[in-house]
Amino acid sequence: MEFAIVIVIIIFTLSYNGTLSTKKLYEDNKQLFALLKEKDYDFLVKAKYGGDVDPNLMFEARIKQLIMAVVIVLAVLLFNFSWINLIIGALIIIVVYKNQYSSMKGYYKKHLTEIDQTLPYYLKSIEILAQHYTIPVAISKSIETAPPMFKEGLTEMIHKIDNGDSSINPYIEFAEQYPVRDSLRMMRLLYRLSIGAQENKQEQLSVFSKSVSSLQNKAREQKYAKRLNKMEKKTLAMLMVTGGGTMLVLFIAMMMMMMNM
Repeated sequence: MEFAIVIVIIIFTLSYNGTLSTKKLYEDNKQLFALLKEKDYDFLVKAKYGGDVDPNLMFEARIKQLIMAVVIVLAVLLFNFSWINLIIGALIIIVVYKNQYSSMKGYYKKHLTEIDQTLPYYLKSIEILAQHYTIPVAISKSIETAPPMFKEGLTEMIHKIDNGDSSINPYIEFAEQYPVRDSLRMMRLLYRLSIGAQENKQEQLSVFSKSVSSLQNKAREQKYAKRLNKMEKKTLAMLMVTGGGTMLVLFIAMMMMMMNM
């Protein structure tokens, strides 16, 4: 243990004075480290922290922690190798690397209802703006008031459309970047609305409006179901505590009666 602490101090000192540069190691092997990045990492960062946090910078910091963990484990194994230390070291490296991702994944699962609700309410604002503007213009005007987690993706989508990409690709890429519930289906509907004939616009908007309303209703139902489930769990826990307490009191009373007989 003492040796491991000394190794940590030495590595920290080398890193602090620039002798051991994790940043340079990361920059030199950026493409290789990118293979370790989870597919939904960027989305989870934006879901938890909003659009103001750069997922790339967070991933870089995460890789630096991984490099430091690997160096420390290798240094310890070099001077005190054993299969147990190797297994423990491997587990430490995995925990260090996966800790941040697991935390964000846990946040996403805990706030799944709230995150899923962001899309239908945002699309409602698009529906209102689409009454007066084309879909690309409506999206562009909505960015300022859009949920923080969507802003970067919406800006990228509009940039691609403005540069001449009139295909469905910008819409699909946005849906893949933000895989909230029904995002792919709604982006397809939005694209169809953007290429529809002007004379059929009201009819197409009506179809789009019904889809948005249906999505909002699903979000509300999920919210109420989650709340009801939470109340049921609390009620069950209360009944179990009450029942257990009652049984304990009866058991104590019976034991006292038997002792007095």
